[in-house]
Amino acid sequence: MANVKASRRAPVKSKGPAPARQGRAAGPAGLGIPDKTLSIPDGLAVRQLADLLGMTPVEVIKALIKHGFMATVNQVIDYKTAATAAEELGFQPEPETAVAGPVRPGRPKLEEDAQDLQPRPPVITVMGHVDHGKTSLLDYVRRANVAAQEVGGITQHVGAYQAQVQGQLITFIDTPGHEAFTAMRARGAQVTDIALLVVAADDGVMPQTIEAINHARAAEVPIVVAINKADLPDADLERVKRQISEQGLIIEEWGGETICMPVSAKTGEGVQGLLENILVLAELLDLKANPGRPAVGAVIEASLDSSRGPMATILVQAGTLRVGDLILVGATCGRVKAMFDHLGARMREAGPSTPAQVMGLAAVPAAGEIVTIEGNERAARELIEERQRAKVRQTLAPQAAHVGPGGKALRELNIVLKTDVQGTVEAVRTSLERLSTDEVKVRVLHTAPGNITESDVMLASASRAVIIGFNARPDPAARRMADGEGVEIRLYNIIYRLLEEIEAVVKGLTAPTLVEVEEGQAEVLQVFRVGRNQAAGCNVREGVLRRGALIRVKRGEELLYEGRLDSLRRFKEDVREVTAGYECGIGLPGFDDFQPGDTVETYRQQRQH
Repeated sequence: MANVKASRRAPVKSKGPAPARQGRAAGPAGLGIPDKTLSIPDGLAVRQLADLLGMTPVEVIKALIKHGFMATVNQVIDYKTAATAAEELGFQPEPETAVAGPVRPGRPKLEEDAQDLQPRPPVITVMGHVDHGKTSLLDYVRRANVAAQEVGGITQHVGAYQAQVQGQLITFIDTPGHEAFTAMRARGAQVTDIALLVVAADDGVMPQTIEAINHARAAEVPIVVAINKADLPDADLERVKRQISEQGLIIEEWGGETICMPVSAKTGEGVQGLLENILVLAELLDLKANPGRPAVGAVIEASLDSSRGPMATILVQAGTLRVGDLILVGATCGRVKAMFDHLGARMREAGPSTPAQVMGLAAVPAAGEIVTIEGNERAARELIEERQRAKVRQTLAPQAAHVGPGGKALRELNIVLKTDVQGTVEAVRTSLERLSTDEVKVRVLHTAPGNITESDVMLASASRAVIIGFNARPDPAARRMADGEGVEIRLYNIIYRLLEEIEAVVKGLTAPTLVEVEEGQAEVLQVFRVGRNQAAGCNVREGVLRRGALIRVKRGEELLYEGRLDSLRRFKEDVREVTAGYECGIGLPGFDDFQPGDTVETYRQQRQH
């Protein structure tokens, strides 16, 4: 088997925090008084904190919510957050002195009996730069033309699929390569076992390639490199290998541990060898899970189907998810009414490492939310209500007055964002908010998957917002209402076009930086009456005085007047300008306080480039 050096590999051991010291140890000798001091590591999951406290995860989550922190059962929190919850529950927290290693975010650490563990399929996340052939490579494996269904050939969702390789199942997660979807790639890395990094042989390592490497490292998963488009005439494999090594990934043929295979997603060259290497690495990782426990998983993607309602693609990480289970997902819950595999076929249950499209949730969950099974409907409803109240508080909090540098009020570009799926909502919203400047704040008032509705138009009308539809279109009634209310609807299906146009709008809202340019200076020689108004006879000392120019009158350092030069005369004739060395008469509307010796300055304001 090419490029497989199993003899040099050692099984990868799972990492996680060392068992924390029990918080309810005996008190002073012989008294039997419980000691409320609790040793907490630098990072741990909410469930682990609950175990330390001897309480249920629901109690811990409620304590966190009271202090404005929303968390899921398996979410990793830092020491400060955990200490706050512990104090709320009557404990005295103290830092743990030693922690064996970091907790991998997104992968719940479950204490299982070794005899209950069974081998599970590896989860492979395909990552890399846009247009480097990630989806095309996956197409060749799955024999399904997914890339043709994506606008412009760019993947803009996260999809989860399974394929048979040498009689073994492999789960693939396909992540977008555009930089706007960094959060989606990060989510993919956090639920994966192996990151498959695709780099085009004719393009090399790009910025999103480096981002993908960083996400995989943050998730502490091994990286396999596929150099795609190796069949092209301008392919430069050695250059790509060198660039990869510069990022700290030393390939096997250069004495490192990183599997690197040249492939062609178009012809299939090298793909079989790549998959064989992945299976060997997965075997060395010794991937196991307990299919008999209640399911724990993560939402990979979610959307609102017009006929089925909220749909969520869930990757089961441990246990088995079954039709009829009551699942708790973020701030929503529901019973699983039906499940479908990646081909759309109905399924009754989904075991570890299996993606399933689930129907039955009350609302569309946020992509990346942890999925757990709840046996008690009342407890589930209570927890959901707590989370929803906290979500409302978090939503309302940022709506205070926005103040820029120096206390200057910010202009706002209000946006109502609708997209086709929930994962895209998160990515586009983040990208839009990054367009904010010191003078203009991009404020996304509302986001949701699905078509643009009348309620969206009403919200936009009341808040003077622009509606943006990304792969989402307005209903006929919404379109008619928008026309009647004068609400602007902008529709896009390519992310970079959306960002370019909104950035142009932000620049248009930015108040220009103006600088003052002095034009002329004169001295008041005498004062006389012209009808009911006072006029000043002046001698122009410098520059030129122009009628209509901005003007100020000073007496020493005291500013007497600022406005526009309304009347300018030479003898008895109105003139447009008077240059240095000549005398003139000026009149200012509403100003009758000239005195000989006053200084007159004229100037203009121009945009600073």
